[in-house]
Amino acid sequence: MSGVADTALRARAAAVIPGGMYGHQANHLLPDCFPQFLARARGAHVWDADGRCYLDLMCAFGPNLFGYGHAGIDAAFTAQLARGDTMTAPSPLMVELAERLVARISHADWVMFAKNGTDVTTMALMVARASTGRRAVLVARGAYHGAAPWCTPVPAGTLPEDRAHVVSFRFNDPVDLERAAQAAGGDVAAIFAAPFRHDAFAPQEAPSATYAQGVRALADRLGALLVVDDVRAGFRIARDCSWSRLGIAPDLSCWGKCVANGHPLSFLAGSERARAGAARIYVSGSFWFQAAPMAAALATLDLVEGSDYLERLEALGGRLRAGLAEVAARHGLPLDQTGPVVMPQMLVAGDEDFRIGFALAEEMLARGVWWHPWHNMFLNAAMTEADIDTVIRAADAAIPAVLGRRAALRPHPAVSALLARAGVPAD
Repeated sequence: MSGVADTALRARAAAVIPGGMYGHQANHLLPDCFPQFLARARGAHVWDADGRCYLDLMCAFGPNLFGYGHAGIDAAFTAQLARGDTMTAPSPLMVELAERLVARISHADWVMFAKNGTDVTTMALMVARASTGRRAVLVARGAYHGAAPWCTPVPAGTLPEDRAHVVSFRFNDPVDLERAAQAAGGDVAAIFAAPFRHDAFAPQEAPSATYAQGVRALADRLGALLVVDDVRAGFRIARDCSWSRLGIAPDLSCWGKCVANGHPLSFLAGSERARAGAARIYVSGSFWFQAAPMAAALATLDLVEGSDYLERLEALGGRLRAGLAEVAARHGLPLDQTGPVVMPQMLVAGDEDFRIGFALAEEMLARGVWWHPWHNMFLNAAMTEADIDTVIRAADAAIPAVLGRRAALRPHPAVSALLARAGVPAD
């Protein structure tokens, strides 16, 4: 169970926050031993409210790219904070950052800033509709594009009309994509594409070249805009839009999470084709134009462009994947490792109700590693080979502990209810 301080905080939260916590920060789909609250973070580690330290393989669900509390990035943030942050008009840094991003992202001719991933995916849909005069959007079944009514994975509080023009298709399936386009008739405004299939509770899957080329060709044939949702993967698997590795230039791409190393900032990048539509929509937020996060983003870009962070992350991810594969095979656990090595998904093959995966997460946490049982994890550039070896050693002890408990394991009730309701879309 969680510690004394964390338990007390949960009780206080339950009185003043609906459900005690909400969104992706709610712990009801994690083992009970996971703390709900963290008191501090530094580099690759976090500390809970009871003072226990963990090597963090979630990286705040992605925003932590160069390490918690990175000295150079935070210095840029605090220096601008002293000069001015939320002001009556934006800082000149907004123009500088826009110029830098347009120069960095090969398909981009312009950018617009916001705060969260949902802000910019919804903005992308609005731009596509304004640009084309059409309504429908094609999305891969089970893909996550944010928490707005048109895309939230939990429909409570929304209306059928909110997603009346959302048509789904199977990821990596050009035939089913064509079927979805036909179902939408001539009304397709946008096709949303993920950098790779990173659905929760499922193995990850890279887009095939045939599929990516087919998506681009279909968008062109329909006169629709191709949107790559890079909120989760932007700057983690490439220094450009993720689909640039496939030779595909989207019309719009959505960015967030790590673009300012944890400081709140997101942006939509677009091609000339979508500029007029972007200029016609109205989107805004009181805090969207803050200067300090833009200063942090500029410092983050300096590291993206001037360091070997990506190559080091890939080397660390390869070391982790190989080490875990050896340990799992030696102990006889069918560990299914999928996704980019810098954003690994770790599931137990055949563990349909996730009882083994949850037990593994419990045992890893007990050994100081924050390991997620059903969501993809993340590496950050503050991690070292010694950190990776710590994870492998923890797994070497955790796996036999799980297998020793196997007969007594039971599925997590919240996960069982979720799967029974088909809340996790299946192909």
